[in-house]
Amino acid sequence: MTDLHPPFVHAEDLDHFPQHLKGGVVAIGNFDGVHRGHRIVLEQAMDIARAAGAPVYAMTFEPHPRTVFNPDAPVFRLTPRQAKAAVMEAFGLDGVLVLPFTRDFAGLAASDFVERILISSLGIRHAVTGHDFHFGKGRAGTPDFLRQSGAAHGFGVTIVAAETDEGGAIISSSRIRAALAEGDIALANGLLGYRWFVEAEVRHGEKRGRDLGYPTANLRLADNCPLRHGIYAVRVLVDGKPVDGVASYGRRPTFDNGAPLLEVFLFDFSGDLYGKVLRVSLVSYLRPEERFDSIEALIAQMDRDSAEARAALAAMQPLSPLDLTLGSVPL
Repeated sequence: MTDLHPPFVHAEDLDHFPQHLKGGVVAIGNFDGVHRGHRIVLEQAMDIARAAGAPVYAMTFEPHPRTVFNPDAPVFRLTPRQAKAAVMEAFGLDGVLVLPFTRDFAGLAASDFVERILISSLGIRHAVTGHDFHFGKGRAGTPDFLRQSGAAHGFGVTIVAAETDEGGAIISSSRIRAALAEGDIALANGLLGYRWFVEAEVRHGEKRGRDLGYPTANLRLADNCPLRHGIYAVRVLVDGKPVDGVASYGRRPTFDNGAPLLEVFLFDFSGDLYGKVLRVSLVSYLRPEERFDSIEALIAQMDRDSAEARAALAAMQPLSPLDLTLGSVPL
């Protein structure tokens, strides 16, 4: 039987928004990380859409508004736009609409946002947002304003309260960034509900790892990536297949102390990775980066790191169905 469900839509602006999603249920927000708190918003939207037999999608904004207003201190994105779309697709949405965020867009009156975008362009049936979502010039588009607009124009509105973790603290993208900076991968992953991952193309490096018996795939992360320098147990999607490994993120103090680089050694793998885009999921933090006085001492430590990473990976369990899909199954 042919699957008639339309493929996931990743629309980069209103001009590319497809007709079949119009009249749908929209979840609106930045959704950086698509963490557990964000997914309560998405779940509400999906439940409403299923009950109505309507499509459901997310509306998000790029670049991050704080980056637009403070370009000298850009916000590190837990999930750049392609990664965010991958998480949303895996979660079960029909699509994502990315609206370009500019100073002109920020100056749009809240009423114009509702009338021009939500009603005229999208014809929404229902909007779902978090309790802290504001929009329009001067952030005049408050949750109450959205409710009133929905009542006036005939679309439903659901505002979702903040989601807390098991300790009662609010789940936020800022907390996850801080956890990554501390090397607290367990906390970051727990707040996300899946293993945090990066996607990047494998680059040619100095090939020192090959000489050490540990050939690595070298990936450059964002310049403002806050991830603590150190050694990590990782699971990597290579051509859609999961491969376990150990990775170092840092400046290689034993050698050149250069620009930060993620160097990934894959267990029980052989093949040419240059030019491939890998998805590297961080499973656990093993130790800080350090400088060694000899190559022999470095290799001995790498052997211990590999053994510890194998043990951590053997014991890991999926944090959620979403985690299983993102870390083990190609999209």
